[in-house]
Amino acid sequence: MINLPSGVDINNLIDDIRILSWQVADILLYYTKLLEDSNDKKNILKNNNEDDPVTLADLKVNEMIIKRINEKYKNINWDILSEENVKTSNNFVTKNDWVWVLDPLDGTKDFIQGTGNYAMHLALNFKQKPYIGFVLIPDKNQLWISDGKKTWCEKRNGTKYKPNFSNNKNLQEMTLVTSKNHGNETLRNLIQKINFCKVEIMGSIGCKIASIVRGDSDIYICLSLPGKSSPKDWDFAAPESILKAAGGAITNIDNQELTYGLTSFQQGGIIIATNNRKTHESICLEIKKIIEKNGIYPL
Repeated sequence: MINLPSGVDINNLIDDIRILSWQVADILLYYTKLLEDSNDKKNILKNNNEDDPVTLADLKVNEMIIKRINEKYKNINWDILSEENVKTSNNFVTKNDWVWVLDPLDGTKDFIQGTGNYAMHLALNFKQKPYIGFVLIPDKNQLWISDGKKTWCEKRNGTKYKPNFSNNKNLQEMTLVTSKNHGNETLRNLIQKINFCKVEIMGSIGCKIASIVRGDSDIYICLSLPGKSSPKDWDFAAPESILKAAGGAITNIDNQELTYGLTSFQQGGIIIATNNRKTHESICLEIKKIIEKNGIYPL
């Protein structure tokens, strides 16, 4: 049994983040409308980095979430790790067991491109493992919530529904969801060798993991090349919390849990997420054998 920091009630906390999340949705949907105008687009883009763009929406949401948490929960023994804050000041250090991990806008490229495949991630990690998590997908009117024990989805009007897994498929019967803007030739080669039943292309790790929890897909593979950029803690913390509490699993290819709080915040190598924790290890092993047999990736 994990106890939240003194003075924090889990039901009140979820209520507070729920309200905050729909306010975030309003901000993100507002800026998606503005991005349709090329003149507004120039003002919304805050840097010229095509590989890692930052928008005014990222900054607004980041500022609001951190401010609200700090105002509502004064003197609570936790810290907030945010992607945007690390970009401007890479000196985050904490000795606290409890750390919020925030990505105000996961899938910024898709956000700019207008695909709707973007999300807000917010997780509360305990001892470097995701515990409570929120994945907000404004374009789908979905807020995925994990309280550490179970996962559910809410619409803005309060309607709730549960995860929907289609289990007991073998690897070739599965639908893979994979990256739209962060793919590479090595991953494409692996996908081709596995010969999945179906491949869905989608931006945002949060959107991809939510698609598994919804039952639209079965598996996600993230493959980062050595020496190249990798996803970070804020990309995976909240999605991991909703997937695991729903009965799925997410590990590296050796079936080892992800480690958070490393100095670089990197989540490198090969990461596999599936909809069934019972068969997850065998799926990882099967993929590993395919990689080794075909010399696809240095393991």
